[in-house]
Amino acid sequence: MTAQILDGAALSKRLRAEFKVRADELALQGHRPGLAVILVGENPASQVYVRNKIKACHEAGMISFDFPFPADVAPAIVLQKIAELNHDPAVHGILVQLPLPPQFDEAEVLAAIRPEKDVDGFHAANVGALMQGDPRFIPCTPYGVMKLLAETGVDLNGKEAVVIGRSNIVGKPMAMLLLHAGCTVTVCHSRTKDLNAHTRRADILVAAIGKPKFVTADMVKPGALVIDVGINRLPAEAGGGLCGDVDFEAVKPIAGAITPVPGGVGPMTIAMLLANTLTSAERFAEGTVK
Repeated sequence: MTAQILDGAALSKRLRAEFKVRADELALQGHRPGLAVILVGENPASQVYVRNKIKACHEAGMISFDFPFPADVAPAIVLQKIAELNHDPAVHGILVQLPLPPQFDEAEVLAAIRPEKDVDGFHAANVGALMQGDPRFIPCTPYGVMKLLAETGVDLNGKEAVVIGRSNIVGKPMAMLLLHAGCTVTVCHSRTKDLNAHTRRADILVAAIGKPKFVTADMVKPGALVIDVGINRLPAEAGGGLCGDVDFEAVKPIAGAITPVPGGVGPMTIAMLLANTLTSAERFAEGTVK
C-alpha cells in the first residue's frame, strides 16, 4: 500500500489564490480585510510564524498590522492595545501569538478580544458556539485538518477517529469537528491506558502531542488517514531537522493517506487564519456585524 500524501502546501496555495479574489472584491467596496497580530517577546519560533502570517496576508490581498512588544511589557499595555483594535474598523481579525510570557493570564487576554474579531476561535463565546455545532470561527489548525481530510474524498460519517492530545488549541476543537462530521471520536492523552489499542482501531488518526516520531507503524490501522499536527526539531545527534509526531517513513507504507512534516498541516493553519479573517471582513461589509 502506498499512502496518499496530503500536500498542505499545495492546497494552501490554491486556497490563498481564491482568497485573494474575494479580498480584492471586498477592497473594491472599500473593505480591505485587515489582520492585527500581537507578538510579545522574542521567541524565535513565534517570530518566524508571525512573519509567515504577515507574508501570507499580503499575498492574499489583505492588510496586516504588526504590534510587537518586549517580553517584560505590562499586561495592561497589551490589553489596552486589544481594546483599541476591537474598535478599529480597519481591523477584522485580532490574533495574539501564544505562548505569552509568565506575567500574563492567557485566558484574560483571549477574553479581551472581541468575539467577532477572534479569528483564532479561542474566545469562550466562540468555543461554546463550536461545541453547539454552529461556530463563528473554527480554530485554524483543526479547520485546516478538516480541509485536508476533505481532499481524500473519504466520507467521514461513521468512521472511528482517534485524537492524541487534548489541548484547547488543537485536541479538543479537533474532536468536536470530527464529532460534527459524524465520526465516533476518542480523545487520548498522557494518562490514556493502552494507547495502541485505541490507535489501531482508528480510521482517522490525528497526532497532536508534541513528541517526535511518537506514532509508530505498529500503532496504525492499515488504510487509516493519518494527520500529523506536530512539528519538532530533532537534536543534532539525531540528525537535526524537523519531524512530526508520526514516524512518517515507517507509517507511510501502512496508511491510506498521511500528511508530511513540514508541508502538511502547517501551511493549512495559516491558510485558515486568512479564511477566518476574510470571513470576518465579509460579515462587517455585509453589515451582519457592526
